[in-house]
Amino acid sequence: MGERKYFGTDGIRGRANSHPMTAEVALRVGLAAGRLFRTSDDRRHLVVIGKDTRLSGYMLEPALVAGLASVGMDVRTFGPLPTPGVAMMTRSMRADLGIMISASHNDYADNGIKLFGPDGYKLSDEIEMKIEAMMDEALGEDLAQSDKLGRVKRIDDAPPRYIEIAKQAFPKRLSLKGLRIAIDCANGAGYRVAPTTLYELGAEVFSVGVEPNGLNINADCGSTHPQTVSDAVKRYRCDIGIALDGDADRVIICDEKGQVVDGDQIMALIGLDWAKRGSLNGNGVVATVMSNLGLERRLQAEGLKLERTKVGDRYVMERMREGGFNIGGEQSGHIILKDHATTGDGLMAALQVLAVLVEKGVPMSELARQFEPVPQLLKNVRYSSEAPLETDNVKAVMAKAEADLNGSGRLLVRKSGTEKLIRVMAEGDDEALVKRVVDDVAEAVAKSS
Repeated sequence: MGERKYFGTDGIRGRANSHPMTAEVALRVGLAAGRLFRTSDDRRHLVVIGKDTRLSGYMLEPALVAGLASVGMDVRTFGPLPTPGVAMMTRSMRADLGIMISASHNDYADNGIKLFGPDGYKLSDEIEMKIEAMMDEALGEDLAQSDKLGRVKRIDDAPPRYIEIAKQAFPKRLSLKGLRIAIDCANGAGYRVAPTTLYELGAEVFSVGVEPNGLNINADCGSTHPQTVSDAVKRYRCDIGIALDGDADRVIICDEKGQVVDGDQIMALIGLDWAKRGSLNGNGVVATVMSNLGLERRLQAEGLKLERTKVGDRYVMERMREGGFNIGGEQSGHIILKDHATTGDGLMAALQVLAVLVEKGVPMSELARQFEPVPQLLKNVRYSSEAPLETDNVKAVMAKAEADLNGSGRLLVRKSGTEKLIRVMAEGDDEALVKRVVDDVAEAVAKSS
């Protein structure tokens, strides 16, 4: 596959109003994707677009719309809606393409463009590369005749439709009545739909991070700053806290004492519950190479397996589809429940946790630690040389580290997909050994670059 010019591991992303996150690039995405998904039959073609609450969304959305309409695609815009909601609506409305404008958990200064196919799944690498190739063609190529231009409408019923679908995912036999829930919506895309869903299911809801102003998305709030929801739980004496990120496709939970529960514990909680009910497919869970060894051991103790993929929710989903799994995710709180959604969905995952909490009738703190995590340490090392991991010294230090951990832990060294960083991670039962191994490898990498 050729070198990618625009698309990264999760769509196109960058600092708003500088390349590639400019109005011009958004216009080119609209033109290229519109042409690619406009088949030769005579029917009208439809694209749906959602966004989070960043200021720059108001610049990128009209540019995308202009590109799409100019090649004859009809467009429906939703305004703020979680990424999984856009994926759902793409499928539900039989659209040819779905687009989400968001940079997920990054701060307001960044933005991104993610594309979904008609099935609600993220586009394949091959299709993204085709779009890239078409983006650099002349802007006047293959435009629609003036009577065939796309029609554009803002529609307001996407959030209520998403709320109804989310409520369906909560078991009918249960209710959230009597539960006090704190929810932090990161001043992002879930700021209306998430509290409303919980309220309509019967909970008493205490919301924070629900006053977006275009600049405060993910600012000291949301799943990347769990302290905020933890404080809210204590302040309002809640039974559980839920923190979403800016586009609401990931979630972090905290218990009634304000202690944080990460994505690995959430996967264990939901996976073991579903296994008991006989609704876990694939006899296991899919996670990435970053997930804690403790999760793997806990699942193995129950006769279940943990399959690992490269970092990135698209790789988790690919493996889930290949292997017939219905639960997968990342330690960061990206939880994919294939029975309910085609991409990570923070609210859906939270509802599954709430179902277990209500059913068991115990405090969240008793469910929060499904396994004892083994000590895990991650260090990031900046690099400038082309192949910092290829030197003999680095290879030798890594080989020694592997030998030292021998069976009681593991070492993972990889390049970041988004920055010029080498990530050195080790985990194992002996915390001092883990620290030494990470320090040694990080030092060797730093010297070689």
